[in-house]
Amino acid sequence: MKAVVMAGGEGTRLRPMTASMPKPLLPVVNRPIMEHVLRLLRSHGFDETVVTVQFLAALVRNYFGDGEDLGMSLQYATEETPLGTAGSVRNAAHLLKDDTFVVISGDALTDIDLTSLVKAHRQRGALVTVCLKRVENPLDFGITILDEDERIQRFLEKPTWGQVFSDTVNTGIYVMEPEVLELVTAGETVDWSGDVFPKLLERGAPVYGYVADGYWEDVGTQESYLRAQADVLNGNVDVQIDGFEVSPGVWIAEGADVDPDAKLVGPLYVGDYAKVEGGATLREHTVLGSNVVVKSGAFLERAVVHDNVFIGPHASLRACVIGKNTDVMRSARVEENAVIGDECVIEEEAIVQSGVKVYPFKTVEAGAVVNQSVIFESRGQRSLFGPRGVSGIVNVEITPELAVRLASAWATTLPKGSTVITACDHSRGARTIKRAVIAALNSSALNVEDLEAVPLPVARLQTADGGVGGVYIRTTRGLPESIDIVLLDGAGADLSQSGQRKVERVLSRQEYRRAFPGEIGDLQWPSRVGEGYVTALLHRLDTRGVAEAELKVVVDTGGGPAALILPPLLGRLSIDVLTIGNRLDETYPTETREGRQVALERLGELVASSGAAFGVRFDPVGERISLADETGRPVPDERALLVVLDLVAAEKNRGVVALPVTTTRVSEAVARFHGVRIAWTGTSSAQLAAAAHDPDLVLGADGRGGFVVPESSGIVDGIAAFVHLVGLVARTQLQLSEINARIPTSHIVRRSIPTPWAAKGSVMRAVVEAAGDRQVDTTDGVRVVERDGSWTLVLPDPSEPVTHLWAEGSNDAAAEAMLDEWALVVERANR
Repeated sequence: MKAVVMAGGEGTRLRPMTASMPKPLLPVVNRPIMEHVLRLLRSHGFDETVVTVQFLAALVRNYFGDGEDLGMSLQYATEETPLGTAGSVRNAAHLLKDDTFVVISGDALTDIDLTSLVKAHRQRGALVTVCLKRVENPLDFGITILDEDERIQRFLEKPTWGQVFSDTVNTGIYVMEPEVLELVTAGETVDWSGDVFPKLLERGAPVYGYVADGYWEDVGTQESYLRAQADVLNGNVDVQIDGFEVSPGVWIAEGADVDPDAKLVGPLYVGDYAKVEGGATLREHTVLGSNVVVKSGAFLERAVVHDNVFIGPHASLRACVIGKNTDVMRSARVEENAVIGDECVIEEEAIVQSGVKVYPFKTVEAGAVVNQSVIFESRGQRSLFGPRGVSGIVNVEITPELAVRLASAWATTLPKGSTVITACDHSRGARTIKRAVIAALNSSALNVEDLEAVPLPVARLQTADGGVGGVYIRTTRGLPESIDIVLLDGAGADLSQSGQRKVERVLSRQEYRRAFPGEIGDLQWPSRVGEGYVTALLHRLDTRGVAEAELKVVVDTGGGPAALILPPLLGRLSIDVLTIGNRLDETYPTETREGRQVALERLGELVASSGAAFGVRFDPVGERISLADETGRPVPDERALLVVLDLVAAEKNRGVVALPVTTTRVSEAVARFHGVRIAWTGTSSAQLAAAAHDPDLVLGADGRGGFVVPESSGIVDGIAAFVHLVGLVARTQLQLSEINARIPTSHIVRRSIPTPWAAKGSVMRAVVEAAGDRQVDTTDGVRVVERDGSWTLVLPDPSEPVTHLWAEGSNDAAAEAMLDEWALVVERANR
């Protein structure tokens, strides 16, 4: 006996889950519904099965193939147009032969005893036996009345409550004799319960009902889909679950990695090769598909997550469905009955409200609150470039595919045949993405000089000396799972905003330039790049008096590419050096806040015990430095800026120092004392780089350990800053603690307030209005200056749904009071 599985429905009520996936392939506990059906058929001896397909038919055929993996023989009957439940079976008549056959839906979850159903059919000599089930709410099904012999007396499809005359409904499972197909006209749309069965009842044909005791759920709505998942986990339906029941109700599939510190409250299921970090919480009726990643702090309850989904830290998912290949980022929330389609991005701190449906390939912006379904619009993805370049999690947000598209778009804006410099830090992720970038640049008719792993300042200098642009790929500071793709202009500075917009325009239109075979670019690996950088640095910077001072310095390379440059530099600098961290460790491509603090304390201990003049620690890419004075005390970044400013200004006694508006105004007093002028800039690296073009510039700084030494270049360079500092300390014979002590104490505090993207404009307007007649500076954000010189800066973050506030007062209490005042203004404007 053969079976017919009907798998051609569109499943419109389940959209957007079925927008790009046929309903029979929707997973129930990580296995397609139709696979559960086929396994049921095989267990009852139905080894030969015909599958009727229509909507997204190729996906069904490709998934199940000929049925060999299931131990069955599958054949397919394809409908060009929907033919109805009976018409689709009639379309497969040539595959059924002249024998009794069973018809079953491919999108209903059941464990009904089909053997008993067929036995009852044969015992009664029925022409058709309809499998029935008693349900509490029959409104969505076809109801049936039986006589005392269980012959069917009446059908009614999807009644209203006023028409309900039974709680016995049609499950869509039938046993039929082949002559029934003679009543169905080939090629026409015909339904069993609406067209064929009423005709049989009129003729008095033996049409029987069989009331089954097993489980049956028509997975036709989102509610029934979630209910089916819960019923499988609760053991209400007899289906096979792939995996191991490690504790009552907690199923873990092969290859899954669940941290012991994750909290699991069953029943739940974790799919194969999924990863659940410590600190994550999975509660009742949660189902994770294959290769799902759940980060620390995430919370999931009754959530169904399809394959290859990323759930970011502190994300919250409740009674929702997340489609495959979707990313739910940090602190995002998806509420009850929401459905996220395939390949979507729910950005950081976004909220998808209850009942909202987000269709496939959409992006929900960071901080957005979505209370209406997203169907046609793309939801306005923000600018690709952020303050650190193009940033994101490796192989989640920053994939090789994205890197190829980005590099191709950028290459399209550059002249054919020109040369681009590429480099990276020492992490595997950065190296992998760099290879994709190089391939895209070469295929766009650009030559590439790959510096491999070098400090970022070296890449910038090499770009300025010999390229039309450069690409540096580094691990995001403090985020070892993320990387930044930094595009450089011909001067080695970060690509300007106008250059970024050009790249984004090409990327959005996908109008990439492709080289003819004879135009494909060349790839070279320049030699002695580090040696050239060291020579240029020592030639440009003033190192007078260093040899005579006999300085001892402790240097921590930070475990990054700076370790490749510093040894030959230190050997030519005529100082006594104790070096630590002088190795590349790809398992430690960046530093956390806690790790940095521990390293600075260790640096200070070595400085104090060795009698060194000072200690310096480089960040992993050699761009920024941290200092420890001769007593071993770490010097905070904002105080280090003032110390270096005092040294430079005392020696120059003229010129301009470029500082961001967030810097303490104590810097003005230091500069004024030495006859140097402050030029205030914005907080971005591009704004600091623009200020560095001033011919009178003697120093630039960003307040985060980054310094611009104009004698070397117009870019932030930690290695150049270190050499410059060595020369200044040698010539002045001053100790860092002595300089720090003579600089007045600053009282500056900072706070960040979550701000939805839609509210940022109104927040800034409210700040300007609240300023009244006080002095307002709009160099970057809005800085309100009080009559006594104290000030508050309100600055919206360019890439996060956050507003930052700085305040500086005559003492800490005064600064905190001003911060409270303006924080209230921002919070009121948020409402």
